Amino acid sequence: MLSTARFINPFEGVDLKRTGPESGQVAGFIHSYETGSSIDGPGVRFVVFTTGCPLACRYCHNPDTRKVGGGNRTLASDVLEEIRSMRVYLRNGGVTLSGGEPLCQPRLTHAILKGAKAMGIHTTLDTSGFLGSRVDDEMLESIDLVLLDIKSGDEATYKHVTGRSLEPTLRFAQRLDEKRKPVWIRFVLVPGLTDGEDNIRKVARICKGLSNVERVEILPFHKMGELKYHELQMAYDLTDTPEANGDDIIRAIDIFEEEGVYTQ
Repeated sequence: MLSTARFINPFEGVDLKRTGPESGQVAGFIHSYETGSSIDGPGVRFVVFTTGCPLACRYCHNPDTRKVGGGNRTLASDVLEEIRSMRVYLRNGGVTLSGGEPLCQPRLTHAILKGAKAMGIHTTLDTSGFLGSRVDDEMLESIDLVLLDIKSGDEATYKHVTGRSLEPTLRFAQRLDEKRKPVWIRFVLVPGLTDGEDNIRKVARICKGLSNVERVEILPFHKMGELKYHELQMAYDLTDTPEANGDDIIRAIDIFEEEGVYTQ
């Protein structure tokens, strides 16, 4: 029997409001920044890690970002000043909002994306798509690229991996396709969890059914976040799960190609 993932309420004890009566600034919670990333969108990226996530992915390597309020309370203008200071280095790259799940804090996410876009900086949203209904057309205009994490293609497997339903992500993916918004699909290959042939084929078919997918990435499962679980006194379910190796990835690539989808 498939077990149910455990949840942290991402909004427990958190008061998220607009602050600054004169400026109408948006406040939210930021976990950290990363400068010089080359894996979170095209070119060199400035990555903003927000806090809060509605999923409980068993292979999550950032469990410390799950709860809103676990990071630093910050104004959008402060984040934008950080971005502005890096602008010269981002001419061939851009800004990526990641997490956690940025759409747990849609007002903060929108404010940062809109401000970065106004500076002429390429913007990317890294999301599971589960909260895609929070992205209105105005926010979409501030997003140049979506990194869409497809956790699994099979509904039962998706529920086992995340504790949630796949359907909201599929609806968001379809809307992005209708809006012709560029998308990179990401799929994490976890031995014994997401690497079943039927599941891989279903992920590939989701990708094939979308006309706006510019890139598909199969990411090997790793255990770099395991220590965080121990530090947070959280149970880690995948202690005995091996990391995905080259043969695992090649097999997944072959299955994708059999479905007519070519990966990076």
